[in-house]
Amino acid sequence: MLEVTLSEILAARDRRAEAQRILLKQYARPVLSYTMNIPGPVKDSALIRRGFETGLRLLYSALKEAEIPILSFSEIREITGCEWLGVLDTEAEKLKSICVSIEESCPLGRLFDMDVINVDGRKLARSAERPCFVCGAPGRSCASRRLHSLEELNAAVLKLLQGSLKEADADCLDALATTALLEEVETTPKPGLVDRNNNGSHRDMTPELFRRSAETLRGTWREFFLTGVETALLPAPEAFKKLRMFGQEAEKKMLNATGGINTHKGAVFTLGTVCAAIGRLWRPEDPCRDWKRIAAECADLCVQAVEEDFFRLRQKGEAHTAGERLYLEFGHRGVRGEVADGLPAVLEAALPALETGLAMGKSRNDAGVYALLQLIARVEDTNMIKRGGLKLAEDIAAEIRAFLEAEPFPELSLVEEWDRMFIRQNLSPGGCADLLSVSYFLLDWKKTQLQKEKGSA
Repeated sequence: MLEVTLSEILAARDRRAEAQRILLKQYARPVLSYTMNIPGPVKDSALIRRGFETGLRLLYSALKEAEIPILSFSEIREITGCEWLGVLDTEAEKLKSICVSIEESCPLGRLFDMDVINVDGRKLARSAERPCFVCGAPGRSCASRRLHSLEELNAAVLKLLQGSLKEADADCLDALATTALLEEVETTPKPGLVDRNNNGSHRDMTPELFRRSAETLRGTWREFFLTGVETALLPAPEAFKKLRMFGQEAEKKMLNATGGINTHKGAVFTLGTVCAAIGRLWRPEDPCRDWKRIAAECADLCVQAVEEDFFRLRQKGEAHTAGERLYLEFGHRGVRGEVADGLPAVLEAALPALETGLAMGKSRNDAGVYALLQLIARVEDTNMIKRGGLKLAEDIAAEIRAFLEAEPFPELSLVEEWDRMFIRQNLSPGGCADLLSVSYFLLDWKKTQLQKEKGSA
């Protein structure tokens, strides 16, 4: 990180004042100058920029909600810090009220400097002075008396930035994961699965049950993420032990909400592991959005536990669940094996189908249907084998795989025919449904992080 000199800071201040003067003369409307309040000689870093973008998104959102047009704006990213300078078509007092609300409601707001300059060149003052971000004392007494060292100030800023961004990313991730679960059940048609057309091959499940289950799990995903952050320095297998205990509690919540019906047990494992992997890879200045790195971390987290489970099962030689029986008889590891292998079907088939479908102008729903078909064609789904037997499950997967090789985006009427056939055969690719949720989530997580980098709302 580069340090700036006093002369560079003063030159940037003069440049900003001149730009404000020109805008006021040109537009005769209030000007908003947004910078970051960062003490010391380091005014720019990846972490500071993330904090600045947070304030910028809040500003854009507030201006949109208040229906205030932006007549002109410019952005600067330099060694002297981030700057946003804009002309707003509103009254200065109203604009100042919005800025103060942002500064006081956001945890990072103490670092935001949102100055409103009226058409007469006068900068509007706050009704109350801001507290010290080291000790919380009111007013400017700490700064004027220099009660805190630069080290204390920098440490307070770093703690504020890191803590606020971690919580913001946790909230964002939790919302996206919940949305992914809800979007999965709404995706229609889905062969053999609950969707908006029918309940698939399930007599005890409905879309409403899945929605209730997904809402019950809201908040779970942020805890998986935060646990990943907290255990980032532990060996992956040790971290997974903590995650597994947390996952068992999440399963209980889900079963209590559904009256004992298993709607999202597989999703707790798959999506929970993905959220924890993102947590372990998280850095406040640059949250990981690389799908391959996230998938590899998923494998590191659970591969030892999965292999130990299967080893104990082989030693015992006695199965208590359908999945255990299928492993002992055929060696099928199901979706747990998919996660332990680093989500190859998600990376190589589902996500490309989603991206390609959307790039072609397909709707999210239709792109999701194609992604699910790619998963059915490739994933060793023990739910399919349990319900229809190994040969039928393999034959259907091979049939769909062959069709997709010739036509990756079939007509939905054909998918509806497959749905009816799955229902007749009592087939349900539940594990693939969980991986579809993972695919939706990873796509949106990456998109959201890219938007934040660009300062998009």
